[in-house]
Amino acid sequence: MRLFEAIIDANQRALAGDAEAGLHLAEFADALPVAVLTCIDARLNALFPGVLGLPKEQFIWLRNAGNIITGPVSSTMRSLALACAVKNGREIAIIGHTDCLVAKSSIMKLTEAFRALGVERAALPENLLDFFGLFASERQNVIKAVEITRGSPLIGPRIPVHGLMVDIATGQLEWVVNGYQVLEQAPARRPDSLGKDNGEAIGALSGMAGFQLGEMKFPTSKIGEYGAGTGDLIGEGIPRVEVPPRLGPTPAAGAAPAAIRPPPPVPGRLPLPPRIRPTPNVRKWKL
Repeated sequence: MRLFEAIIDANQRALAGDAEAGLHLAEFADALPVAVLTCIDARLNALFPGVLGLPKEQFIWLRNAGNIITGPVSSTMRSLALACAVKNGREIAIIGHTDCLVAKSSIMKLTEAFRALGVERAALPENLLDFFGLFASERQNVIKAVEITRGSPLIGPRIPVHGLMVDIATGQLEWVVNGYQVLEQAPARRPDSLGKDNGEAIGALSGMAGFQLGEMKFPTSKIGEYGAGTGDLIGEGIPRVEVPPRLGPTPAAGAAPAAIRPPPPVPGRLPLPPRIRPTPNVRKWKL
């Protein structure tokens, strides 16, 4: 049994009246201390860390209104990361509670509350929902916070991130997200795995049936070779296209044919190449 599994088990047994319920901390030395994020609700002061069965020296307590995490590199995430990097936190728990006042705060109520404090709406951020991280479900808020923490680049890939709920009246703990199971089922993807993934993707492309990059042939002709109509078109076996002479007036009987001269060039305009008519057997390349 691992640390938070033992904590939940001891909590349930204690609530059921087991006077011997508790933790043997020596068995979980490798998982201590723990970093815990809770709400600022004053009613939690009497619950922690006793509700977890942990002594104060093994309990790194972080708090904000509604135990809200707004982003993977937010201020709260910075504190969680430092709790692990500096204070040697081994596991993280996001613990919400019942009867959370933040969950009961709508945009309208929040605006009115600030106005009562002398803060007008114009002085507040435009998007109050995103800025304050308001939510309607305590459980969903815990799940969201765990997901953001698990995906943060600041949190080590092997640190379990748990989600729990605590009953504000009884102190009963409830699993919301078992961080051990998350690590077992879907280990966190780290930057050092990108090279391996890219190699697999390239290997999959090179193994596509019927596709060999080296076998693709492209035309080597230079621009303008077809302008005079004397070269072959792209592909083999395609006949040369002869450009018919420009038609002129029919000469009188017995008269020598007059030389056909091209029309004089228009100043400032380049002569156009003769038009090449498409032939039925021209191959169309699809790359």
